[in-house]
Amino acid sequence: MLEILVACSQISCYAYYVTRSTHDVADQNPNLGRYSDPPLLVLTSLADGPKHGHAMIEDIVRMSGTRLGPGTLYGAIARLEREKLIEPLPVEERRQPYRLTAKGLRVLRAKLATLHGFARAGLRKLEAR
Repeated sequence: MLEILVACSQISCYAYYVTRSTHDVADQNPNLGRYSDPPLLVLTSLADGPKHGHAMIEDIVRMSGTRLGPGTLYGAIARLEREKLIEPLPVEERRQPYRLTAKGLRVLRAKLATLHGFARAGLRKLEAR
């Protein structure tokens, strides 16, 4: 029985990975080109000032075309708080706003610079074809 449970858990983990990494890959997929790295999306949303969860979700949609679910958003927020990249502000009308810390700003700047360089290199490779 234990072997069946292990096999099933391995299959479902593998199926989840495959589904997530190749989900609907086709030329007409409206999701192609969207960026989805929840912690980086949250940091970027907070770059222009403090926001609460719903405001972050809407800002991220406008910025990237990606709509994070509440679980994904608050999971990213918890991780960023643990890493001291963001911090909560006093609650405003039952809403918890967050802001970037100085460390969060440095990390965001470095990550975006790395992505910018990577994107430029990738686009140069495409142009060389």
